[in-house]
Amino acid sequence: MEDRDPPADPPADGIAVVGMAGRFPGAPDVATFWRNLLDGIDAVHDYTDAELRALGVGERLLADPAHVRAGGRLPDVAGFDAEFFGVPAAEAVRMDPQHRLFVEQSWVALEDAGYDPAAHDGLIGVFAGGAVNRYFLFRQFGGDPDEPLDPGFAADYLTAQAAYRLGLTGPAITVQTACSSSLVAICTAGQHLLDYRCDLALAGGVSVMEPRFVHRPGGLVSPDGRCRAFDAAGQGGGYSSGVVVLALKRLEDALADRDQIIAVLRGWAVNNDGALRAGFAAPGLDGQANVVAEALAEAELTPASIGYVEAHGSGTAVGDAIEVAALAQVFAADPLPPRSVALGSVKTNIGNLDAAAGAAGLIKAILAVRHGVIPANLHYDRPNPDIDFDSSPFYVPVKNVGWQAEVRRAGVSAFGLGGTNAHVIVEQAPAEAPRPEAGGWHVLPLSARTPEALRTARTLLAEHLSAAQGIRLDDVAYTLATGRRAFGYRAAVLCRDATEAVAGLRGPDGDLPAPAGTPEELRRQAAAWVAGAGIGWPLPDGRTVSLPAYPFQRVRYWQEDRS
Repeated sequence: MEDRDPPADPPADGIAVVGMAGRFPGAPDVATFWRNLLDGIDAVHDYTDAELRALGVGERLLADPAHVRAGGRLPDVAGFDAEFFGVPAAEAVRMDPQHRLFVEQSWVALEDAGYDPAAHDGLIGVFAGGAVNRYFLFRQFGGDPDEPLDPGFAADYLTAQAAYRLGLTGPAITVQTACSSSLVAICTAGQHLLDYRCDLALAGGVSVMEPRFVHRPGGLVSPDGRCRAFDAAGQGGGYSSGVVVLALKRLEDALADRDQIIAVLRGWAVNNDGALRAGFAAPGLDGQANVVAEALAEAELTPASIGYVEAHGSGTAVGDAIEVAALAQVFAADPLPPRSVALGSVKTNIGNLDAAAGAAGLIKAILAVRHGVIPANLHYDRPNPDIDFDSSPFYVPVKNVGWQAEVRRAGVSAFGLGGTNAHVIVEQAPAEAPRPEAGGWHVLPLSARTPEALRTARTLLAEHLSAAQGIRLDDVAYTLATGRRAFGYRAAVLCRDATEAVAGLRGPDGDLPAPAGTPEELRRQAAAWVAGAGIGWPLPDGRTVSLPAYPFQRVRYWQEDRS
């Protein structure tokens, strides 16, 4: 179980992270992503010639010695459950895969938060940024001249697609600030929540990349696609594919609504370097220092309260040196002993997710704050000689570090090419009030759009309950009953403990698993729900918890080679 020392007085105007979703290089979900971080997995992939040719990379680029043949990839980028989201097959083929990924993971984030948008009586907003539509550039542009362009191919329509496919009626705002897009989107979402422009918000970003980059000395892309943040050998990093979505609510509402609270966003800031930098693509020290200082002031915190900084950490010699100098300038106002603040960059694990990079870093910081462990920074051997670590409180952990603090807090930075900077302060969740163990009988309702998806859902929940430690069955029953949409194919398991639940979930299709002694009225109510009725049994006094997401039945939708 994670260390959950509580903030004694949670901020009244904080923003609660109530759900998270994502697909990352080497990880199909957030839980696997966290395990990979703790295991020190380098998820950047080295492509073979056959893989590059299959992606359509031409012989001229293959022969270029500067071609970077590595990057973080997602399996089955072409896969999409179009029927689930009501997308016609022909339209699904034309959709930017980034839009498809973001729509899918937005649904997962809502499920993780325990909300069905069709049943939610408040406004749900969506805020996100996406990368350039490379699918259009490399798959569709120059194709059949008689085929009309789909007006939804552009990045502008990313959040509008999610709002339409999921039925979200709050603000739908697409944010484009390069590599800071997703963190700026999260800041924008937080402000809309505080201003009561929406009641629940989805925020994040998405990037689908192909290995078509070349290394240039002094550029952003390293020769081998690895990011050596803060290291003397840093020459940039590699670009990767990924999608990240967070579900956010006002903290006071999340507490009142019995939501799971994964962490709290205490404060944030967004600015631009303006003209105070060496060039348009160059980072600015003053702008970065100001955005960190403003976020701390917004959170009403001092630098001494921060134990970890998830940095932008691009791995470039100049960029890393400016970033640490800016942080040191802010933290000098509150002198701290050496090696008291850890510094890391998720880009060393998964590469640069471009528009989704800031949200990926935020999820890493959220999990570090929640579990009390700061993951090791990969590819760090010797410090960048232009970084003065000795006169700063910062150090780069090369192994996982246990985090002991009265209240764990982290800062997260993302800086976009063009000078738009964002910084977010994240704090561990307030402690839950003690609750008595809930005994007795519980009903676990599951449903899906197809029989195959229902069978998979049963298997996934059985595996989750078998592996989970300390999970409460009343919370599982509450989440399934209140936080999931009821589809046409249904199953229900009656049980008193996790052992009975797992046995019922693994039972034959079509049964209504119920151990001996099950109350007849409860059995009747569960059978009525399976047959299509609403929930008739009393709901447990539980809380929302993370459970396996809907098992999408993905089909390949892709513009194939027309040659």
